[in-house]
Order: sequence, then structure tokens, then C-alpha cells
Amino acid sequence: MSATRYTYLGPEGTFTEAALRTLPEAATRELVPMVSVPAALDAVRGGQAAAALVPIENSVEGGVTATLDELATGEPLMIYREVLLPIAFALLVRPGTTLSDIKTVTGHPVAQPQVRNWLAAHLPDALWESAASNADGARLVQEGRFDAAFAGEFAAATYGLEPLVTEIHDAENAETRFVLVGRPARPAAPTGADKTSVVIWLDDDHPGALLEFLQEFSVRGVNLMLIQSRPTGAGIGNYCFCVDAEGHIAERRVGEALMGLKRIAPKVRFLGSYPRAGVTPAEVRALRAGTTDAEFTSAADWLARVQDGRA
Repeated sequence: MSATRYTYLGPEGTFTEAALRTLPEAATRELVPMVSVPAALDAVRGGQAAAALVPIENSVEGGVTATLDELATGEPLMIYREVLLPIAFALLVRPGTTLSDIKTVTGHPVAQPQVRNWLAAHLPDALWESAASNADGARLVQEGRFDAAFAGEFAAATYGLEPLVTEIHDAENAETRFVLVGRPARPAAPTGADKTSVVIWLDDDHPGALLEFLQEFSVRGVNLMLIQSRPTGAGIGNYCFCVDAEGHIAERRVGEALMGLKRIAPKVRFLGSYPRAGVTPAEVRALRAGTTDAEFTSAADWLARVQDGRA
């Protein structure tokens, strides 16, 4: 395995590359762009890279299904950390292009909902066609296959383009969450501001099945930050659920919630416990009474005394 190589969703000039370069260790790693999320993750599975940075959630469009599906299937991988990156698009064009010249535009499919209103107001007749990534859209403009691309302004120089319009976004404070993914290992120690990610499969479709899963978190005071259903591919009505929960697997409330899930679910895949981006322990909400590690330990000690006849 190459311990110094990180892959990412390429080509050069993507928001994923920009997010990766915010990590301190990126300065000492070989950063290799890949053509897709599956390709970036498969390089980790195959030992050609130590880790991969891929997008997993957008504040406007929601979960990035390609990443969620890849993490839920195939050889297991684990999330080591997350990165939040503010997202604003630039309209990149070949030098000399004006707005009136633009008949075709491109960008990543996740970008379109973030610029839809701007497009309707300024380029209502332009034809949109999706690209593999925003940077790949810029490359296609460079090659003359499209008139303009929505991408990061920083990609303009890489592809010999000009930012005709900058700071384009329909939603203020839009951001994308990226995750650094590697092979399974012991999770890092809790920081006090952590997140745990899992994938849960339904045993059978019956009334209250999802509620049974949710109660395993609720009764232990574990807050859920994301829950998204994804088809398993086994037929209509067969789903798994991608879940992000506050806390770390080393905390009793989280660990017991996962044990509860494992008792009632046919399959639970642990995707990692890792520090939350942009959050300090002081900013984490107070735990509900009865859900601290000390209270779990006290209750376990009480039970042991009762069983020994010492209560």
C-alpha cells in the first residue's frame, strides 16, 4: 500500500481537491485525481492509496448518493475525518465569451440545484448537460464542447478559462461535506465533538421497522444528524439506511445503541467515529440526563450488586 498517496474525485480543479488541500497532511502526500468516486475508493481498497477524499453531503442537495452507495457496498472502508467547504460557483468561459454567446452549460449534477435560479434569471435558454465533475466540465469548455461551466473560480487557470461571473449560489452559506476514507482500523480516541456513521439494513418490511431502529438511538439520548434511505438493489422496497449520529463509539450511549441495532438488524456496517468538522467540545449540546458514561457505569454497577445480592 502507498502510505503517501491520497486519491480524490478529479480531475484537477475540483472542489474535492480544494477541500483535500485544507488538510495539513496533504502537503506531504501525493494527491492523485480519479475519474469518479468509485475509482477513488477502489484505489484504497486495492492498496494503491492510503486514503481518498470524496464528497458525501451537500447542504442544498443532500447526500451524495455515489459515495453513500459505495460505502454501503463492497469491501468495507472507514471514515477517518470530515471536511466542510463553503461552495460558490463561477461561470467559466473561454476568453472573449459573453453571456449572450452562451447556449450550452455544464457542471456536476449536484451543482445544478445550487445554481438553478441564477440560470433561470440570466441564461433561461441555455441547455444544461451534466459532467462527471465541475472541473471536468471546465475541461469540456476548454475543448470547445460547451460554452460555459459552473466550477470553482480556482479551476479557471488550470483550464485556460476566465471567470465571467463569480460568487454564484442560490442558497447563502451553501457548503459541501467531504470525508477522508481509508481501510478499517481502530477509531481515533474521542474528542468530545465526534460523529459516528453506520449503514443499517432492514430485516423485513413491517410496520414500525424503521421506528425500532430509531428507538435504539432515542432511548439512549443519541441525536441523529442524518438519515437517508438507499435502495439495496435487491428489488423495489428493499432499502438500507445511512445514519450519522452525534458521539463516538467509545461512549457508552453510542456503543450500546449500536449493540441494540446489531441485535435487531440483519446487517449493520460501521463506517467510523471521527471528529466533527468546525465543532469544538464546548459547542456540543448537553447530554440528556441518564445518558452520560458515568450514569451508564453507575447503572451497570447497580445491576451487578443486585445480581450478587449486595444491593
